[in-house]
Amino acid sequence: MSLGKRHNYKNLKIWQLGLEIAHIISDILEKFPSHEKFSLNSQISRCSISIPSNIAEGSSRSDKSFSHFLDISLGSSFELLTQLHIAKYRNYINQELFNTLENKIEEFQRMTMAFQNNLK
Repeated sequence: MSLGKRHNYKNLKIWQLGLEIAHIISDILEKFPSHEKFSLNSQISRCSISIPSNIAEGSSRSDKSFSHFLDISLGSSFELLTQLHIAKYRNYINQELFNTLENKIEEFQRMTMAFQNNLK
């Protein structure tokens, strides 16, 4: 990437998929028990929002710095998947929904790692 040129995050498929995951998570969290509002619910919400947010923030930076923000986004996606395992264990989400989310998150991770490798 030439000096001064930056990525338009809105055109990035990884940002679009991250945003889709965040929207799905937001809808799911409405059905979580109220006693989880300040614990698991809050943690899941922050992780899901962090995924597209870090892509957007990093897109305004140099490729090296952008790669760091992609690392943070990836870390949030792995954390989110772990929290969804906990939600499934606690029967807040069923296996089918978990599988759908797991597939989307893993697709996001693959796409982001490939995109990140092309930055270097």
